[in-house]
Amino acid sequence: MKRIFMLFLLAAVTPAIAAQDSSQLPSAPSASKYPAKSAPAGFPAQPQATEPPPANKPSSAPAAATSNQSSSSTPHSAVAASGSAALPGGAAAPQPAGADDEPLTTITKRVDEVNVVFTVTDKRGKFVKDLKQNDFQVMDDSHAGTIRSFRSETNLPLRVGLLIDASNSVRDRFKFEQEAAIEFLNQIIRAKFDQAFVIGFDTTPEVTQDFTDNTEALSKGIHMLRPGGGTAMYDAIYYACRDKILAYDKGTTATRRAIILLSDGDDNQSRVSREEALEMAQKAEVIIYAISTNTSGMKLRGDKVLEYFADQTGGRAFFPFKIQDVSDAFSQIQDELRSQYAISYKPADFQFNGKYHKIDILADNKKYKVRARKGYYAPTQ
Repeated sequence: MKRIFMLFLLAAVTPAIAAQDSSQLPSAPSASKYPAKSAPAGFPAQPQATEPPPANKPSSAPAAATSNQSSSSTPHSAVAASGSAALPGGAAAPQPAGADDEPLTTITKRVDEVNVVFTVTDKRGKFVKDLKQNDFQVMDDSHAGTIRSFRSETNLPLRVGLLIDASNSVRDRFKFEQEAAIEFLNQIIRAKFDQAFVIGFDTTPEVTQDFTDNTEALSKGIHMLRPGGGTAMYDAIYYACRDKILAYDKGTTATRRAIILLSDGDDNQSRVSREEALEMAQKAEVIIYAISTNTSGMKLRGDKVLEYFADQTGGRAFFPFKIQDVSDAFSQIQDELRSQYAISYKPADFQFNGKYHKIDILADNKKYKVRARKGYYAPTQ
């Protein structure tokens, strides 16, 4: 009887002791207290400010950081992911938590060739259109470059920016210049192939028509312009090259890039300097064709500025002192755009250092004159 009573007492006390002991034990770290944090796109994972998770539960952040660091260090690279989908822009699709797939494979293609569009004329100024690769030599900082490709540019797509000075200084023949510009675009832009945009500038640049192959829309953009205000020509060139041409024309398809600039060249409002505007044009690989709106009959200071931009980028400057000569200037630009060559070459000592390099394209026939941009800025990576 006594033994039965002791067994009964022991059975009643044991659960209470167990409950008390369990309440004194620490609970396991919860997922809500230590969530796994992946690194933001393009940045390594940041160290956690709170207590780290237990050693037997590794965080997924280091893996994410490794993948993102690999992607961010390869601009303009093609990314191939084994077993994972790619998002627009080349980013890798996010992986499920705890996935143990192999790290993202990044393939980088570094382009170490320089592309130059140029024209060749004879002593009479007529375009020479039947030359071959062996008729030229390329010098890069006075060192011979290796020509990789050579072709006529007549059939390459055009990317044209029409920059029209809408300041008070051009009021006299503004309407005629508008109509001449419209006729030029109607003649040069081929539907579903070429693209153009319109910017008017006085104290600030204004896009009245973005990139399009619709000549009617381009015409409306030109007609929207009204003269008035100061002249911020350098700002307009800088903006057109950086925010329009470089931002839009990022594809792998080879194109010809040109800016048609109508202005008197007398800048008095820009925030960027002449050299900053030129540097951006060279980085955008743009050829500038300038048509002066000066009606004085004399070549003024602004005309020399227009000549400078045209000469440095491989274009031409036109000075139509008579109003009817404006159309002739547009016609000559049209002929030149259809008479170009393109050459790709590898410099003898190409480096990704962002420095400026001088270009000289020499024709074997000394009677010919080659007109091309004077140099380029090497990429930084």
